[in-house]
Amino acid sequence: MQDFRRERHSVSLLTVHLVCVTKYRRKVFDSKALEFLKNHAEQAYAKMDCHLLACDGEADHFHLLVEYPPKIPVSVLVNMFKGTASRMLRQERPDIAQRYWRKGVLWSPSYFAASTGGATLETVKRYVEQQRASSSP
Repeated sequence: MQDFRRERHSVSLLTVHLVCVTKYRRKVFDSKALEFLKNHAEQAYAKMDCHLLACDGEADHFHLLVEYPPKIPVSVLVNMFKGTASRMLRQERPDIAQRYWRKGVLWSPSYFAASTGGATLETVKRYVEQQRASSSP
């Protein structure tokens, strides 16, 4: 049985796969920077009542798998992480800040987001379409 998020007016299990890319795909991150981003994401999402399920990255991008409440838009999840991660990484690792693009810009303004779940779209579509047929007298 899955752990659903139970709130006053909703029951949900929302997860999203996010990918944040460095500006111009510059190779900025080393293993210590990736570990810093992971720790930062865990703390930041916990403050938002979200759960970081997994994360990792490479020199030019970072993946996050986040479970979140329905009241938080995906864009807020991304912007909160990118904004605070850039500032805090610059403070923690001045050597990495030198690899940022001009004017201290770490992240590309765009991002990738995909909802995740156990059922395929075709399965959910078939379930929804069969609701009226199964409830008819």
